[in-house]
Amino acid sequence: MIRKNDEIELTIENMTSEGSGVAHADGLAVFVPGAAIGDRALCHIIKVKKNYAVAKLTRVLEPGADRVDSDCPYFPRCGGCAYRHIRPEAELRIKRDRVREDIRRIGHLELEVRPTLDAGRLRYRNKAEYPVRRDEKGLHIGFYAAKSHRVIDCEDCLLQPSVFADIVRVFRGWLEAYGISVYDETTGRGLVRHLYLRRAEATEQIMATVVATRDTLPREAELVAALTRAFPEIKSVYLNVNGADTNVILGSACRLLWGQETITDTLCGRRIALGPLSFYQVNRAGAELLYGEAMRAAALTGKETLLDLYCGAGTIGLSMSDHADRLIGAEIVPQAVENARENALANGVTNAEFLCMDAAEAARTLAGRGLKPDVIVVDPPRKGLSPDLPAIIAGMAPDRVVYVSCDSATLARDLERLNALGYVPQYAQPVDMFPGTAHVETVCLMSRDEGK
Repeated sequence: MIRKNDEIELTIENMTSEGSGVAHADGLAVFVPGAAIGDRALCHIIKVKKNYAVAKLTRVLEPGADRVDSDCPYFPRCGGCAYRHIRPEAELRIKRDRVREDIRRIGHLELEVRPTLDAGRLRYRNKAEYPVRRDEKGLHIGFYAAKSHRVIDCEDCLLQPSVFADIVRVFRGWLEAYGISVYDETTGRGLVRHLYLRRAEATEQIMATVVATRDTLPREAELVAALTRAFPEIKSVYLNVNGADTNVILGSACRLLWGQETITDTLCGRRIALGPLSFYQVNRAGAELLYGEAMRAAALTGKETLLDLYCGAGTIGLSMSDHADRLIGAEIVPQAVENARENALANGVTNAEFLCMDAAEAARTLAGRGLKPDVIVVDPPRKGLSPDLPAIIAGMAPDRVVYVSCDSATLARDLERLNALGYVPQYAQPVDMFPGTAHVETVCLMSRDEGK
């Protein structure tokens, strides 16, 4: 029987949804972060529970066929990535297998799961949120270590545009030069919490936002001068105020310190205005791939009424609006609804309206008005559809439901619910929107069973 602190040899058989290797010993599943399928490895047991154990990878004795040398000097200390040590083809396979297994095990459905689409491997993120901390070793700006709030200094993340690293260096210089106070999570004291950068890929415009506990910064003018002098592509500098004792990064209040209120990107041929609080997919190329799959699944002919639930800033619906007769979007976040309306206006879209409502409330209200959408698109958060929404969707009797998911476990649960209500899943298409990480997006098409 294995015990804590045992050193044992394991062969890795599979991967978890978080990217840890899975082996078995003495009837227990053993989870090994940093392992790859096929590895034969010496592992140190650090935790033993009734049904599983956790081990630290001590030494790879014989690497599996999927293993490669990591291209990132911060992996695995930084918790941002899970798969920098395996081949890209293996990552795509693992993510497809995960979607298929979740649908089978949780949704109790056998479904065609297509090969995972690759959205590009490096420098794909258009935003980054850098926590700022100070301790006895000095100032740290970077990313959190895995499963902690300990900040790992990061000179250059391979997922971010290289210019972000240069901006961080200038920001660090401003903090150090003027002795700017840094927030301390343990005491709740201090000023600067995060540096939040956003880049519009099509225009190369950048927005820099300092997240702080108060609504003023010392030496604001010097910060603006340092950033804009070094980086002419910076078009906006904001201060976001978050004084709460919370893990949430952004507060609700923003003050423009300098420049434009928004920066502008293009997505699926639409101009998108981005403010500091706007929702926007962090991988623009991946979003175009994902939305293209959603459009193919929707199979619009120009005659349909399209209902876009959990619409965010309207990007999915607006990408399809030329192919629909009418678009109605619903989103509970007021800022996102405002952005959606502005984006529709900026792109000359006249067949769209956006409601500021919870998805279930919006669907129930529209159903009460007699709306019969031909196609419903849902793009819920990780927790999936609210419990009452599947029945409301089924009651509206659309021909097709297109589910865009960021969590295959809740997707599988909701597919089972919708299937029981007469919506038969046709296929699932994984999209690797976040290469290197454990996340995978999925588009699933469901069609109405005329016999129910």
